[in-house]
Amino acid sequence: MDIHDLAERVSAGERRALARAITLVESGRADHRVLAAELLAALPQDRQALRVGLSGTPGVGKSTFIESFGMMLIRQGLRVAVLAVDPSSSRSGGSILGDKTRMDLLSRETAAFIRPSPSQTHLGGVARRTREAVRLCEAAGFDVVLIETVGVGQSETVVAEMSDLFLLLLAPAGGDELQGVKRGIMEMADIILVNKADGDLKPTATRTCADYAGALRLMRKRPQDPEGYPCAMTVSALEENGLETAWETMQTLTEWRRANGFWEQTRADQARYWFLEDVKQRLLAQLQEPAAKAALEALSAEVAAGEADPSVAAQSFVAKLGR
Repeated sequence: MDIHDLAERVSAGERRALARAITLVESGRADHRVLAAELLAALPQDRQALRVGLSGTPGVGKSTFIESFGMMLIRQGLRVAVLAVDPSSSRSGGSILGDKTRMDLLSRETAAFIRPSPSQTHLGGVARRTREAVRLCEAAGFDVVLIETVGVGQSETVVAEMSDLFLLLLAPAGGDELQGVKRGIMEMADIILVNKADGDLKPTATRTCADYAGALRLMRKRPQDPEGYPCAMTVSALEENGLETAWETMQTLTEWRRANGFWEQTRADQARYWFLEDVKQRLLAQLQEPAAKAALEALSAEVAAGEADPSVAAQSFVAKLGR
């Protein structure tokens, strides 16, 4: 595989090359990880897209919103990439990867790129290599990258560590189903969008929006937010109402953060976070090496038999691993 040729084709915006590059960075093979690192280093470093993380409970209409929102952005002359992460089975490891089929109109657009990926049981509702896929989409010249999480738990907030804006999508009267994830997500969300604000649900959506707007006012103001943020607003992805207002709200927040230095600081903090995460993953990978697995199993047997203290055994194993 000619990595430099692949990097040039990705930089030229070739869709097939971008798809191939994402497949490479998602691979867990050791030789592919080396090639992926070379590829990322060969990409242009000066291209930046607006990274938008999007989370919400299943059934809230994330795919419908992304399609309507993406089509609106394309009509404004922007190129849109969608990284949709599907949950993987803890038993078989398989994923349906059906998000693309739910975005029929958007998937036909030449200015759009949709890539479903399995979460591979990775916590945070995003695939482990999603951040690298975002870099590839930026290098390919996309203006906006939408990162859709699986919407299953409080660990969803990790998407905030790879996005410039974090949107939380809610359904009318959906507060109860969000109880299990609300605290962490509410603290991280930049904008709350109450979807399905149409038909008979419109009055309910308005009340739900008011409830969350009040809750946001009670939370501690973050230094990276101007007056009036974080905020809540209603949208209808089905009728495409409120989407332009939501986009203007996102742009206002983005421009303020750029003007006040928070954009660069956030990206620097995120780079540091993912560096430490990669170090952790590489250390964990060492545990799968034959010698390490044998030593770990032997010490585990001693601990189970009461022949060794767990803390002492762990300290001994880590000391051996570091040699």
